[in-house]
Amino acid sequence: MTQRGVRNAWIAIGWFGVAMVIVLSLIPSPPTLPVEQGDKFEHVAAYGSLMFWFAQAYLRWNERRWIAAALVALGIGLEYVQGWTGWRDFSYADMAADAIGVALGWLVARGALANFLACATRWFARAH
Repeated sequence: MTQRGVRNAWIAIGWFGVAMVIVLSLIPSPPTLPVEQGDKFEHVAAYGSLMFWFAQAYLRWNERRWIAAALVALGIGLEYVQGWTGWRDFSYADMAADAIGVALGWLVARGALANFLACATRWFARAH
């Protein structure tokens, strides 16, 4: 698989993650962590993972800024939709947790794991 093919697969997996966040945000009884405010940890982890994931494929600051804005908008939009469903609740705290997750994902993508996709691509190329 070429470097471009690995990147495209990476992006496709990221979009699958976005779809999973949407589904899990809108189903009546999603799985939850059995701790106080466990859903906030889930929000931070989900949006942080998505930001980190996409930041590996989109390296320029401007691209990452748009990804971050889109993920925060997704979190806000899903909260409004949850409020309209009748079986889920609208929550400003969940919006904040989503935004915190996006910020943390961006920071992690700038740190020690900044070249995770590049390393994975090289590993995949050597393995095949």
